[in-house]
Amino acid sequence: MVRKFELPDVGEGLAEAEIVSWLVEVGDTVTEDQPVAEVETDKAVVEVPSPVNGTVKEILAEEGGMVPVGNVIITFATEEDDEGTDESEAESAVSAVSEVDDEGEAEESESGTAAKGGRVFASPSARRLARELDVDIAAVEGSGPGGRVSDADVRAHAEGDEDEGVESAVTSATSKIEDKEEEPAPTGDVARAGRDQTLAAPATRRLAEEEGVDLDDVPTDETRDGEAFVRPEQVREFAEAQQAAQAADTEAVQAGQEAGAVSTTPERVDQRETREPYTGIRRTIGKQMETSKYTAPHVTHHDEVDVTKLVETRARLKQEAEERGQKLSYMPFVLKAVVAGLREYPVLNSQLDEEAEEIVTKHYYNIGVAAATDAGLMVPVVDAVDQKGLLQLSEEMNELVAAARDRSIAREEMQGGTFSITNFGAIGGEYATPIINYPETAILGLGEIKKKPRVVDSESPRDSEANGAAVSGEVVPRHVLTLSLSIDHRVIDGAEAAAFTNTVKEHLQNPELLLL
Repeated sequence: MVRKFELPDVGEGLAEAEIVSWLVEVGDTVTEDQPVAEVETDKAVVEVPSPVNGTVKEILAEEGGMVPVGNVIITFATEEDDEGTDESEAESAVSAVSEVDDEGEAEESESGTAAKGGRVFASPSARRLARELDVDIAAVEGSGPGGRVSDADVRAHAEGDEDEGVESAVTSATSKIEDKEEEPAPTGDVARAGRDQTLAAPATRRLAEEEGVDLDDVPTDETRDGEAFVRPEQVREFAEAQQAAQAADTEAVQAGQEAGAVSTTPERVDQRETREPYTGIRRTIGKQMETSKYTAPHVTHHDEVDVTKLVETRARLKQEAEERGQKLSYMPFVLKAVVAGLREYPVLNSQLDEEAEEIVTKHYYNIGVAAATDAGLMVPVVDAVDQKGLLQLSEEMNELVAAARDRSIAREEMQGGTFSITNFGAIGGEYATPIINYPETAILGLGEIKKKPRVVDSESPRDSEANGAAVSGEVVPRHVLTLSLSIDHRVIDGAEAAAFTNTVKEHLQNPELLLL
């Protein structure tokens, strides 16, 4: 029987998704729940599992292509009766994707690995790493919630696996390397395999064509069906080696030296323009920014705050945090100060329900923290900030940001925010005009903390204490943090924005207030 498999809705109401990569090729034997493709949703990459046991018959979607949900992307040849299964396959695949992608619903199996009915719960990055290190993901003991397997778990398993098979593989690889060292390639050239036939996935063959590489020349120790099998990373390494050899020859010729037995291939001329697809996360971010900017009339309020005392407080607590295994940044302090401001001015913790024509004020504090990643800007959400201490906030925020950057973050971990913070000062700069994370109504931007000369004017005991007992009217160097608060002017007035900022400033200038 031939089973057609449609692209499931791996998110919440997605209309289409991008095929990032195929993990199988035509003719491969697969088992139920085995990942067959990596698919990019609007914020993360998830693996799509096979719904059946069988053999890959046909792959109908190209890597990098956008595919509408419901389109057939792959077919399997099976020996099972297909009556009554067509409608359930997509549902089972969606269920499997959800279980793999949702840490909170994973159940711990008796063996300690995250498995339910034999399924292993692991992030896409952990599965990729397992394949690269030739580790059986099912044998890895997960340390995450519900036994979820992380990258660190895979590395620890790989490092601790010292059985005879591994030693044999290492010995074999070492022997081959030594053989190659004894027979060095000619000057300026790279070692070429020179095979008559090589197996590779279609995407790998396309990559070889783009890089100008002959697959039969790419060294590999892997075989399939008795023939050499080449992976994309091997093609890239070979192409880089070729380019390095050609560059070395060019330098040698320019220096008046012999280039060796090498063909002097002309260098590529750089293109004046390049194009890349506007798809996936980049397009999703663009649509979100467009919706926010053209829906909510933005007004940005700028200010600055003397955080000298905050800098001193964090310096004292930093070592204590490190002893407890935590890295304490300024962000947990800012999170707490923001909650203090939102409590006094709850309109900034709101959302405009346009259909009902109502302003919905949130009485809980889920703060999004913008994180720059290779795929673009993502905003993980730290829930219930008002109920957590500085170290717990630090730990949760660091884990969420790390998950966003390695693309293993769950969709649910970027939803439900009531207010957002973006720290552009970590890269550099003092002021900006942050775009609101719609449908929220406000976002606070943090500039870089810099030492600046400031006139100390102590008019109250609190000011005197915060200013380090400096003489009133004296110009002294102070640590200054700049703030940029963007608001939705349909909901929030300028006076409310300024008053909120003043409360945040007060708590940052006097961090002991955070204890209250």
